[in-house]
Amino acid sequence: MTEALERIAAALERLAPPPAPAPDFGAAAFAWHTGPDRLVPVAQVARVDIGLLVGVDRSRDTLLENTRHFAAGLPANNALLWGARGMGKSSLVKAVHAQICAEGRDLKIVELSREDLASVPRLLAHLRAAPHRFLLFCDDLSFSHDDQNYKSLKAVLDGGIEGRPENVLFYATSNRRHLMPRDMIENERSTAINPSEAVEEKVSLSDRFGLWLGFHPCSQEDYLAMIRGYCAAHGMAVPEERLTAEAMEWMRTRGARSGRVAWQFFCDLAAREGVRVAP
Repeated sequence: MTEALERIAAALERLAPPPAPAPDFGAAAFAWHTGPDRLVPVAQVARVDIGLLVGVDRSRDTLLENTRHFAAGLPANNALLWGARGMGKSSLVKAVHAQICAEGRDLKIVELSREDLASVPRLLAHLRAAPHRFLLFCDDLSFSHDDQNYKSLKAVLDGGIEGRPENVLFYATSNRRHLMPRDMIENERSTAINPSEAVEEKVSLSDRFGLWLGFHPCSQEDYLAMIRGYCAAHGMAVPEERLTAEAMEWMRTRGARSGRVAWQFFCDLAAREGVRVAP
């Protein structure tokens, strides 16, 4: 009998393992993982220096000021960075965090995958109890027509009965201003008993962000300025005529003009020049 009870107890422990220990917040950046829940320190964040972000001056200044307020313990808004692909939305969030840390503020950044939004209440429980301030960052946030994770996002933004933790701020990037695809909104309008209420429930999700920062396709001048900035930062001296001609040819072959395309061209150029560039 005793042996059988011990086997049952061992099986129950496997099914319901003990709670994870409190995370060590010694690092400046973390990635949140589930199964089991854990905050994994990120030793080196892949980011671009804030001075190299061209063509997003207004968004940069607004987000930087909002983050400074939060780091100082003042009121601040959750932010949605939306718009054109490859224009530095996620780069800006990471660069702003690095700038605030360089100014001597105790600010951590935690990256959260869209697929893990349902686990947010458990993550917030860890962060609420910590003596630090946190940027909770979700990159490329969007929802498909049958996705219910948007309800979990409301808990992040509104906080439920407890309210959002005072030491947590949420930043997200998305290609969509309203986070939902148009066909999802149209489907709700056509199938719901009260179409206007069904649409409002989903469209109003983005209204819960206090800051909307729009990113739009860059001009040719900004595209070339980005490349010149990368060259200067890495000590590459390339004749202007050659740089412009090759950069324009690269842009035409890609059929696009953005910060991401500028960085990809620079990486190709650096390789041909024999210059090592950190990823």
